[in-house]
Parts: sequence; C-alpha cells; structure tokens
Amino acid sequence: MKLSTTILRRLTLVLVVTFIASISTPLTAQTYDDTFAPKREFRGAWLHVIGQTQYQNMSTDECQRYICSQLDLLLDAGCNAVIFQIRPCADALYASEYEPWSAWLTGKRGRKPHPMWDPLQFVIEQAHDRGMELHAWLNPYRVTSSAKEVLPQDHLVNREPHRFFKYNGQTFFDPAYEENRQYICQIVSDIVQRYDIDAIHMDDYFYPYPNSKSPFNADKASYAKFGGDMDLADWRRDNVNRLIEMLHQTIKKTKSWVRFGISPFGIWRNISSDPRGSQSNGLENYDDLYADVLLWDEKGWVDYFVPQLYWQLDLKAAPSRSLARWWNDHILNAHLYIGQEVKRTMDTADPGNNDDDELDTKIRLSRQLERVKGNVWWHGYWVTGNYKGVADSLALKHQSTLALPPAHGDLSIRPHAVSNLRRIKVDSQLRLTWDAAQCDEENPKETDVVRYVVYQFFEGETIDISDPQTIVAITPHRQVVISENEPGTTYIVTALDRLNRESAPVTYTLR
Repeated sequence: MKLSTTILRRLTLVLVVTFIASISTPLTAQTYDDTFAPKREFRGAWLHVIGQTQYQNMSTDECQRYICSQLDLLLDAGCNAVIFQIRPCADALYASEYEPWSAWLTGKRGRKPHPMWDPLQFVIEQAHDRGMELHAWLNPYRVTSSAKEVLPQDHLVNREPHRFFKYNGQTFFDPAYEENRQYICQIVSDIVQRYDIDAIHMDDYFYPYPNSKSPFNADKASYAKFGGDMDLADWRRDNVNRLIEMLHQTIKKTKSWVRFGISPFGIWRNISSDPRGSQSNGLENYDDLYADVLLWDEKGWVDYFVPQLYWQLDLKAAPSRSLARWWNDHILNAHLYIGQEVKRTMDTADPGNNDDDELDTKIRLSRQLERVKGNVWWHGYWVTGNYKGVADSLALKHQSTLALPPAHGDLSIRPHAVSNLRRIKVDSQLRLTWDAAQCDEENPKETDVVRYVVYQFFEGETIDISDPQTIVAITPHRQVVISENEPGTTYIVTALDRLNRESAPVTYTLR
C-alpha cells in the first residue's frame, strides 16, 4: 500500500530530527487532519503573571526553566505567538527606570530579582529562538489589584494623589489627566525602544468594570475640572480615545513595525442600546468601559483586535457564535483574532456537532469568517496543562500544520530572498543551509529578515508553497537538519521580515 506524502514526510523526518542548539532548528512535520487549516493564522496564547504565585516562589534558574517549558508546550500545541504580561499593576517584569519590579515576580513590589535577570528580554529571546512572536502585554491604568496592597511613601500615588482614583478596592490612573497619558506613553516608548518585541498588547481594562452595588463616580473631581460642556460618558470615552491615539503614534514613531493590539471585552453594544449592536444582553465596551472600539478601528489606531469571546456558543446573554460574526462584520481595518476561553470551551458539550466540547465548532467558525485571521487562547496555562485534552486536540488536529502569522503593512513590499542555498555535512549530519542579508542592529528596519520558512516536496510531488502541509520549519536560524536518503526531494526556503511578509522562494533539489 502506498503511503500518503504527509505520512511519508512525517515518518522520514521523525527519523532525522535532531535539535542543534543555538545554530539550527530541526525540521518537524505533523499530521494534517483539518483540511481547512490555513497557511497563515495567528495562534496565540496569553500568559498572565498577576495572580500567578509560581513566579515569585521560584529561583531565577527555576523561573527560566519554567518559562521555557511553557513556550515549548505552546509550540507543541501549534501556537506561533505568546502574549506575555510584563506590566500588570504599574510595575515591571523588565528592567525599568520608571516603575518598580513587580511583586508577582519577586514577592514584593520594588524588590529586584536575585540573581538579577530581565524576564522580558529572556522571554523575547526564547520565543524568537522557537520561531514564535512575542507580544508584550501591559495594563495601562491599574496601579493596585486589591485594597490590601500598601504602596511605598515615595510612590507617585502618594506624591501626586490627584492623578489617581480608587474604586472597588483598587487604585487607578485617572484617564482624564494629560500627564497620565504622557506617562503611559513614556512607559510604552521605553519598552518599544529597548526591546525587540513584535507588539504592544493591552487588554480590556480601561475605565474600571462597574460594580452594581457601587456606581462609579470616583472621577467627579476631574470631570468638574476638565469635562466642560461634554456629556460625562462622552467625556470618559474621549479620555480613552486620546490615550489610544497617542499610544499608536508613540509606537509607530519609535518602531514602525511594532504592532499595537487590544483585547476588548466581547460586546461592543447590545442591540437594545444601538441598532448596530449585537444580539446580546451583557456589559458593554462603549457604555460601561468607555472603550469606543469601532472608532479606534475606523481611525486606524490599532493593528489588531482580540475580542474576548469567552462564552459558550449559544449562551443566551452572550452567544459567542453570533458575536464572532458580529465582530467579523464590524472590524473593517485592523486584523481580527478571536479570544477563546479554554475552560468554558472544553467544559461545554456541543450537541449540534455531536461532540463533548465546543472546540471543533469554534475553530471551524473562526476559519469560515472572512476577516478573522486566528485565535488567542485564554489562558495559556490551560493549554500547557492540556486541560481536558485541549493541547492534544490542537496539536493533532486544529493546529497540526505549521502556520505563518498574518502579514501586516504594505504587502507589495517583500524582504530579500535567501541566497546560496546548499547542503553541508557537519558531524555526520546533513544540513540545509543558506545565506541571508544581515540586519543592522544599530538601525533596525521593518524589512529586516527575522525568520525563515522551509518547505519540503518529495520527488513527483506538485510544488505548491500555499499548502501548509509542506511547511516543515519556521525558524530564525539559517540551517536545518535534513535526511541523507531522499534523492529527488526539493526544499524551498523563503524569508520573513518583521511584518511577516514573505520573500520570493529559493529552491534546492537533492541529487
């Protein structure tokens, strides 16, 4: 019986895959079970730090090994991007001259790691080494997560208390103050300038989530000072709009290729509030969090949105099935990915699909919607923990083929192709290697080549690099291990720039 080329590829590569630390990435191949899986798809996962005590209870070595294990497990599940939290509460999981080290890292706000290390720099290097994107996740306004936290006397909150308010036991920057907007932009500018991140990411915390028992009026003083003739709700939205526009300008001015992503709450407005709204009955971005998401898209201030559609497919108040379609119809400029909650997805049966969970249907729906370009998993620890087999399902079916992240920017621009594609033998291993235009580290630009894509075709197989089944490696390294016994096999290598635009292909056939 003749085996399929996919199975042949898998069997062949499994025999020869060997990792070459620091200088190469092995070829990998996976069973292609979902014929709808695209070549380009954003497959992200959030790794939050707030509320995660494991980091503060680990030594530096243990923490680094743990982070590496999480990245490996996400990569095994088919993810190509990590959204890592680096500023949960006006603090830092990186070396900052503006804000203190995070208590979620060291156990006490302001306490330095010992031995000293920079988690953001580490996770960037480790993610990129695995061919994954790293999106730096910040909360813009939150200063404390609970009333129990006592800030030091020299903290900005105590030095300039008028710039902050308290609500529900938490402390927040007041969005009304221009100096707060400038400060947050300063923080972002510093990160973008000093670190090789792929994106700045913010979640759904703008004005605080309302408490039905305690209506929000903590900004009365600033409204009286700055509100003028504006309606209160419009004024609050304008305050947030100003920050989003400033952040967009700050990021693009610093590094044009760094994307700005926002993960808003899953409902813009209910149809009962606005004829353009969704068939839902829940908290609203526009009215409750004062986040005018559609305006941000219209203005081009945000590169991608990840609405948090954490609910079940047909939940009456917030059905993720119809909400996904709503976002698909209304986000017209930015990239759109769906925020999926692992636990609810795996805990809920899908009778319409005769399935014990909703995973198949949610992923299939995301791929059927024209403007949806991927999914992000909340939270990543449920993926790495393989909650109810979610990682197995992703790895063996839904994300079994490798995927390039969606391309941004001017798609008519292509990076330089590789050159001198050849095979060499090192320590009895046969390797495919190539040359590429070198980046100027002092003057980075968006067309810099940062990753390579390797395709494999057996003799007689149709050459088609649009087929994700033929991708056997996405790597930052300029060589991969190949089999010594595959005469007639053709390899194609392309280059990806910082915006994931792909170069012209270069071909090499084994003889």
